[in-house]
Amino acid sequence: MAQTSVFGSSLLIQGSEALLAERAVTTRVTQAQREHPDAELTQVAAPELADGRFADLIGGSLFASWVIVVVTDLANLPDHALALVKQTALHPYPELCLVLVHGGGNKGKGFIDALKKAKVTRIAADPVKSWKLPEFVTSEARRLRMGMDAHAAQDLIDAVGSDLRSLTAALSQLAADYENEQLTGEMVRRYFAGRAEVTSFAVADDALAGRAGPALEKLRWALDTGVAPVLVTSALANSLRGLGKYLELRSVRMPDNDLARQVGVPPWKIRDLSKLSRDWSSRGVSVAIRAVAHTDEQVKGAAADPGFALEQLLLIVQQARKLQAR
Repeated sequence: MAQTSVFGSSLLIQGSEALLAERAVTTRVTQAQREHPDAELTQVAAPELADGRFADLIGGSLFASWVIVVVTDLANLPDHALALVKQTALHPYPELCLVLVHGGGNKGKGFIDALKKAKVTRIAADPVKSWKLPEFVTSEARRLRMGMDAHAAQDLIDAVGSDLRSLTAALSQLAADYENEQLTGEMVRRYFAGRAEVTSFAVADDALAGRAGPALEKLRWALDTGVAPVLVTSALANSLRGLGKYLELRSVRMPDNDLARQVGVPPWKIRDLSKLSRDWSSRGVSVAIRAVAHTDEQVKGAAADPGFALEQLLLIVQQARKLQAR
């Protein structure tokens, strides 16, 4: 069966995850250039489509009858250009490959709804949910000709963070040394030695587990090596929210995969939450979350010494862990 041409079509890429949006654009442009290597390619931000520029772009040139036009930042399309862009998106002419990129949100909703109603092809570029990050990492590893299980993927996330660009860059570094190999958590930790041990999530893990001394040591090391204080409060808030949701749902009969989805964590993390739940009550989690919110304000400017504020927070979390439900 012959592949359908991407010319004479429109593509809407919608979502706030820039890396995924850029990849979708690259894929579409590559398809178009394979069809017609001589096609004229133009990428333009929507606010720049003034004074009839869009009409000039889609009209091609004397030297290229095939045209690829990528319009980014669609939410900020000028009103006077809206009618022509919309008409073209709904009825692209045969020599045009049109790609529209919308960063999400409600701005330009009427235009987006019209495209959806007309069944214009759409690719979502939404942020990857926290519990799906290990799946994203393992998929990226396969793309780079490496094997990786969910535990090793989570070790990488703990070392690097949840930003997709940082994760893909880290995987590219690993691929340079471990292509066609099966990555283990030990290999990841060794490769990122020093970085994984001071990650904000490592501080949060020790704090919630009652390891106050190691948590304080890792906090000081993290701050000394440039970890932003706000990342520590963010990690603590994320871990406490997950624990709180688990405490609410643990009595509900459901498979671990479904429970993990409800809590917002990878399935294997349920075992860790189960262990933590033996020493935490919903009351204690509530107290700790309020303390994290207060400290978050402090490290964002209210405190003269963010490091001291974070040290005090870890002590409060330790005390909250001992609180029993009333």
